[in-house]
Amino acid sequence: MKKIFTYIFLVVVFLVVIVLIAAKYLNLDRKTTISLIEPSRNNDLKKLPQGSTLDKPLNIPADFKMAIYADLKSASPRVLEFDMNGVLLASIPGEGKIVALPDRNADGIADGENVVINGLNRPHGMAFNNDFFYVAETDKVVRYKYDPIKFKVSEGKILFTLPGGGRHFTRTLKVLGDKLYTSVGSSCDTCVESDDKRAAILVSDLDGGNLKVFAQGLRNTVFFAFDPSASSGQVRIWGNDMGRDFLGDDLPPDELNIVSEGKDYGWPYCYGDRIRDAKFMNDKEPDYCQHTEKAQVFYPAHVAPLGIVFITSDLFPKDDWGKILVAFHGSWNRSSAVGYKIVKIDPDTGRLENFITGWLNAKGSVLGRPVDLIFANNGVLYISDDKANLIYILTK
Repeated sequence: MKKIFTYIFLVVVFLVVIVLIAAKYLNLDRKTTISLIEPSRNNDLKKLPQGSTLDKPLNIPADFKMAIYADLKSASPRVLEFDMNGVLLASIPGEGKIVALPDRNADGIADGENVVINGLNRPHGMAFNNDFFYVAETDKVVRYKYDPIKFKVSEGKILFTLPGGGRHFTRTLKVLGDKLYTSVGSSCDTCVESDDKRAAILVSDLDGGNLKVFAQGLRNTVFFAFDPSASSGQVRIWGNDMGRDFLGDDLPPDELNIVSEGKDYGWPYCYGDRIRDAKFMNDKEPDYCQHTEKAQVFYPAHVAPLGIVFITSDLFPKDDWGKILVAFHGSWNRSSAVGYKIVKIDPDTGRLENFITGWLNAKGSVLGRPVDLIFANNGVLYISDDKANLIYILTK
């Protein structure tokens, strides 16, 4: 009997050793973690980290949670972009720099700020293509080699210059296929520009060659997005455009345009549904608006639409996929303030509904101004705020 127990004991020990060896080589003992860089779509988004406490009384839809991913103190973040490793970058035009905000331990809070590049002339737009990093300053577009480990750039090359400054100094760029698209705002509220690169979206090769106007008559299309449902080879841009000032509280409407190559969207002569601006050079070009494009969606006047993103996230029900989120930065010259929120838009019907509100409180105080919106690969939404100097994280 003693020999039998000894034999059983040796067999059990042998099996345990086999299992341990298998675990070592097959990684059976590896813990499952949720990463903010490239997680599986099967991850439970409700388990994602929530970041630090949000102390603003914002109105957030049921089943969502919103927190602070990064507090940039005195710096005002604008454009958000992810590098090839899923690290979030933010442009800080007022300080002439771009910062990387890694979250190495995946707790939903940036570990700190890493200055990628500084000393720039009001940098705004950013885009990645392979290991190249494109940056739009107010007077030029520059391409760099990017080191995603050190968060540094090298071999900067000016691809082309732009008309700098002006009333609208921000420049935004995006890559689609083998083309680079750059938006340039007008130099004024209403005027006839002497440079056709203003009040336009430009297109070029990725090396900056063959630069030309893609579409014109766009007073200040700061942010735009490519339609993910567009057929292969088709360029379909959805761009937020800000209407002129000084026509009163309710005119003209701000716009969401479907921007197509070669089209004219009316500024400075037209606004709204091809309405001729009677207060601008009304003795010239009386029929100009008949040949311009009508907006897809008319926003309330002076809401200042900025960030735009199509919903493709598992945070949202499937019925919302293909709808659009837009950040209303908020009015500056209206008798009563409007905007200061994020809305959800049905692109087919143009219907708007509030998604996140509360940056403008009931007393009329402005707590923040949402700017850019970007989804991470795992569906989490990041939002920049250039008044509160925060980047928010929205999860379940």
